Amino acid sequence: MAGEQELVRKAVIEFAEREVAPHAAEWDEEDLCPVDVLKQMGQLGFLGTIVPPEYGGTGLGYTARAVVLEEIARHSAGLAMAAMTHYLGIEPILRYGSEEQKRRYLPKLATGEWMSGLATTEPSGGSDLSGQQTSAELKDGKWVINGRKCFITNFDIADVCVMVARTGTDDKGRPELSAFIIEKGTPGFEQGHREDKLGLRSSSTGDLVLKDVRLDESALLGKRGDGIKIALGTIGEVGRPGMAAIALGIIKGCLEEGVKFARERIIYGKPLTNVQAIQFMIAENRTDYDAARLLVYNATSLKDAGNRCDVESSVAKLYSTEAAVRCAERTIELMGGYGVMNQYPVGRYLRDAMTTISAGGTSQIMKVVIGSDSIRKMQ
Repeated sequence: MAGEQELVRKAVIEFAEREVAPHAAEWDEEDLCPVDVLKQMGQLGFLGTIVPPEYGGTGLGYTARAVVLEEIARHSAGLAMAAMTHYLGIEPILRYGSEEQKRRYLPKLATGEWMSGLATTEPSGGSDLSGQQTSAELKDGKWVINGRKCFITNFDIADVCVMVARTGTDDKGRPELSAFIIEKGTPGFEQGHREDKLGLRSSSTGDLVLKDVRLDESALLGKRGDGIKIALGTIGEVGRPGMAAIALGIIKGCLEEGVKFARERIIYGKPLTNVQAIQFMIAENRTDYDAARLLVYNATSLKDAGNRCDVESSVAKLYSTEAAVRCAERTIELMGGYGVMNQYPVGRYLRDAMTTISAGGTSQIMKVVIGSDSIRKMQ
C-alpha cells in the first residue's frame, strides 16, 4: 500500500487507541453516537479523503477512506458506520453537484464542521429504488416534497442530507427519480422514530419525515431523473466498499483479541496458544482477514483509478461481512466462557458484524449483482 496511506493508517490507529477504544463499550451500551469524536476526525482530515484540496479535503482517495474505516471499526464499528454514511452524503455532491453546491457544502463536510447522510430507504423496501413513494412536485418555482424515509443512518446528526424522491414518470411510464440536497432545519423536514439496533449502536438510525418541504430549484442535485443513477452509484461504489471496510475492521479486532487472549490464558500450565485447535481458529481468522483485506482494497483501488468497481465492491461486501460474523463466533468459541462476558468486546463484534450484512444491501442482493455480472461476462 502506498506510503501516504500507511501514514494515514498510523495516524488513525493512534487516534482510535486514544479517543475511541476507551469509550467504545460505553457508546454501545448507551446507544450513543459521539458527534464530538466525529468532529475531531474531520479536523484531522479523516472525513475528507475523497474531497479534493480545493474544496477543503485531503484528496487522498477511496483507499485512504477504507483505511480510516477499518482502523476506527477495529474498536467501534458503529462510529465507523457514522463516518462511512457521512461519505455517502459527500460523494453525490462531489460527483454530481454544481460548482455552487460544491463550494457551499464540501468544505464544511470535508472538515467535519457539518455532518451529512443519504436518504433512500423507505418502508416499502431499501433495494427496490423504483418503488419510492416520497414525491417531489415542482410548483411555482419550488420543489414540494412529501414522504418518509426509514433506517437512515445519521438521521439526527446530519446537517445536510442527500435524498431521492419521485418526480414523475419517464416516457416509458417508469418512475422518474431525482436527487435533492436538504439542510437540517428546513421547515417540514423532521426527525421521526429512532431505531434501537442490535449492533452498530454508536451510530444513530431512524426516520426522516417530509411534510410539504419546499426547496428552491437549486436544491436539485444533478439533472431531473438522475436519482437512480446517483443513488445506485453512491451505494454501489462507496457504500458497499465502506461496509466491507468496516467488516474488515471487525475481523481485525477478532483476530487481535483472540491472539491476545490465547497468549494470556494459561491452561494446564501452558498458554492457550500451545493448543493446536486454538491455533486452527486463529489461522482461520487470519485467513479471513487477509482475504477480506485483498477484496476491499482491490475495490477501492479500482475506484481510485477511475474505474467501475460496483461488482468488486459487492464481492468485497459479501465476503467481508459474512466473514466478520464467522470470525466473531470463532473468537467467542476460542475464549470459552469469557467470550460471552461483556467485559470483553467480542460479543459486541458479533452484534456489529451481523448488522453490517443488511446495511447497504443484503448478502442476497450482493449475490444477485455478482451472479448477474458473472452470467453476462461468461456467455
